[in-house]
This record gives sequence, structure tokens and C-alpha cells, in this order.
Amino acid sequence: MTKPLVALLSGAGISTDSGIPDYRGPNGLWRRDPEAEKLVTYEYYMGDPEIRRRSWQMRRANRTLTAEPNAAHHAVVALERSGVPVRVITQNVDGLHQLAGMPDRKVLELHGTAHRVVCTGCHARGPMEEALARVEAGEADPPCRECGGILKSATVMFGERLDPVVLGEAAAITKACKVFVAVGSTLQVQPAAGLAGVAADHGARLVIVNAEPTPYDELADEVIREPIGTALPELLRGLAA
Repeated sequence: MTKPLVALLSGAGISTDSGIPDYRGPNGLWRRDPEAEKLVTYEYYMGDPEIRRRSWQMRRANRTLTAEPNAAHHAVVALERSGVPVRVITQNVDGLHQLAGMPDRKVLELHGTAHRVVCTGCHARGPMEEALARVEAGEADPPCRECGGILKSATVMFGERLDPVVLGEAAAITKACKVFVAVGSTLQVQPAAGLAGVAADHGARLVIVNAEPTPYDELADEVIREPIGTALPELLRGLAA
């Protein structure tokens, strides 16, 4: 008997136990330093060399590239390996789902990846580690080696549109799933947040695991406020049974 599809939408809260701060939580980065949002806003980044220099320094100090998966990431992999069809739709750019063992083809990265860079001119891509090594060597704002254009992280900055192909795949998975788990997301950033509503509209069981209230709590079949590192593994063990 085929088991029903489980879709998991993960936000920054799933990675805080890995040492990566969230953005909009009570102690989130944007609340502590609103100016930091400019460093990942496309218009500011493209128009101000000083913003780009500060952005590269922020990336050097960022824990994202060295973080390790935590119990919540491993619990998702355990569910997938139990034979339950699982698809991860993540707002995160840290790659921790894949590092924990989820196959690439089963993870949709709505906001791109922090492990790669892309040229805003010719769209050439390369490893973030190489770009950061150039910064370390003294290039404050390393240009594209191919065309000399402006390099940026291969993440979706504020002011950029999500990849419509990836978003379409996420919508298709959401409409097809029987259980939709939104974990560690404030469900405030559209269009990703709207997937929770799409899931509910298509009859999926909607479970929200998040420390703070979200705009979709009233639609949810279950809302869990317990710490993600313990609550998600318990929830997913129940789905695997």
C-alpha cells in the first residue's frame, strides 16, 4: 500500500539549533539589526559598492557554510528512509537538509543556496568558498572572472523574484500532499507562506511547528509550540508509524 505524500516547508527556525540565527523571530537578525536587511536587498546591493563590501564581510562571518545538520534535519531524513514519500520545500539557503542525507531531487530550495555565487551580468556560477577566498586575499568586492560583472550569492535577495519553475514545482507538491508540515517559518514571506493555505484548501492535514504565532494558525489542524529539535522528530516518528 502506497503511503501518502508528506510535504515539509522549512524556515529559518529549523536551523537555529545548528547555530544559524533566524531573521524575524524574537531574537532574529532583522529585529536586532534592521540595517542588515540592506545587505541582502537587491537594489541596495547593486547600487552601492559599500553595501557589497559589507555583504561580503557578512558572508565571511556567516555560520551558514560551516553549520551541521541538527536533530530536526535528521528526523526528516529518517522519515524519508522509512518509506514515506517526502518532499522538502525550504526557505533556507544553508543546504542542511541535503547535508543530513535528503536526496537533492527531493529538496526544493525556494530562495536558492548560499553555497554558490552567480554573476548578475553573464549568470556564470561558482562556489562561494572560492569567492570568499578572494575576499580573504584582499578583493573587497570580487568581480565575475568571466565578464567582470557583479557577483552575488546564489540566493534570492529581497527585491528579486523566486524562480517560477521551482515555485511551480512547490505548488504542485503542495496540492498533491496529504500532510503539510510547516516548521520554523513565520509564514509571513509570500509566496512561500501561501503554500500553507494552498495545502489546507486542497484537503491536506496542515501542521504548524513554530515558536511564534503565524497568520495560518487558524487553518491548521495542529499547532505545535514546543522546541523544534524535540517536537519535529516526535511528530515525524508518528507519521512514519
